[in-house]
Amino acid sequence: MKLLVLLVALSVVLFGEFEYQGHVGIEAQSYILAPQDKHKNNFTAYEQLEMSYTYDSLKLATRLYAQQDYYDAASDEKNERTFGRVDELYGLYEFDEDALFAGKNIRFWGALEVRNITDTFNTQDLRNDLFNPDKMGAWNLAYSHYTDSGEFSVIIKLNEENQKMAALPYMYYFFPAFITYDDTLISDESLQRPTIYLSYSGTSETEYPIDYAFIVQHGYDSQRCFSADGPLNGNPVSLNENAYLVNKVMTYNTAVIDATLIKLEALYTDVIDNEVVSDYWHLGVGVEYTMTFDTLDGDLGLISEYYRYETLDSEKLSDLELFETFQNDLFMGLRYAFNDADDSSFIGGVIADLEYDEQAYYMEYETRLGDSLKLKADYRYIEPSTSDLTAYALLKRHERIGLKVAYYF
Repeated sequence: MKLLVLLVALSVVLFGEFEYQGHVGIEAQSYILAPQDKHKNNFTAYEQLEMSYTYDSLKLATRLYAQQDYYDAASDEKNERTFGRVDELYGLYEFDEDALFAGKNIRFWGALEVRNITDTFNTQDLRNDLFNPDKMGAWNLAYSHYTDSGEFSVIIKLNEENQKMAALPYMYYFFPAFITYDDTLISDESLQRPTIYLSYSGTSETEYPIDYAFIVQHGYDSQRCFSADGPLNGNPVSLNENAYLVNKVMTYNTAVIDATLIKLEALYTDVIDNEVVSDYWHLGVGVEYTMTFDTLDGDLGLISEYYRYETLDSEKLSDLELFETFQNDLFMGLRYAFNDADDSSFIGGVIADLEYDEQAYYMEYETRLGDSLKLKADYRYIEPSTSDLTAYALLKRHERIGLKVAYYF
């Protein structure tokens, strides 16, 4: 019997297909304007490795990520940004019209350019750049059924992740010095209480096809609130995140009409029996018009997006107290694809807060250097509100330039 099991396992290994890919890189950021108690630059080495094994209808896969912060290795003023992480580790078995999934993975839900308000499945890791979300994998079980025009899924998320944050010397630790962030997540019920998602996505068979997705959720919300173990009066205090239960409906959609791409993301959240967090809704709409220039051998996209967030009970926490940054914001920008052999592209624009009078400007340029090297350069300038304590006001005015170089294999 043992010999038979060994032979079956050996045949699976021999006849299956093993693949791997990954990259290693270095990222540097220099802050032209920054608060006095923050590092004026940071340097990070990182690596990511993806491996998969496929045999017939079975796929086993993993994604590993690790990074080393310069100050953690060479300074007493540590950023606490050095870590290793298993982002994905799962098994997937596909039938003719169905699929079973078990393990840890990262899912993406959304359609907009600047902020995907419906991309709520994974918890963000706050030990890295706030403007380029770094998501942690989530343990879940899923069943999917494929139709001619779409996919229906039942997803059971098995636990809630603590949201990590870097230490004070790092630029994107956004609390004042007297506040210590404790990443222990607080909730009324067990953090292993499942969160259930029902989703359906597909494409309409119309003259102008629409890609659409609808999601219904019951369980822990992706938005979290904070609680302190003392008054916020300048004396040392510890701050924790709190998780609470919700019923939520979400949708994200795109439609292409000639050279125009129309985008919509929307959600409504019914908060279940929470004394401080209100029901709320969030909406994002966008339009992108693309022009092709034969003489320049490139495509220019003009992008406009608007975001609106509203809480429904004025007696509970407001958008400011929840640190929501896209509550009444307009983005105007452009994207240029060079259509060259190096897949070069540029995107930039301004995000204007129409309520609290603050702006965020950014530019990003990406290209390849040969077959294996990728380069990304970026610039950001934040002009925070002077009248309200927004998330940007906690960060304070800052300006940065950044460079990232990665080798892919």
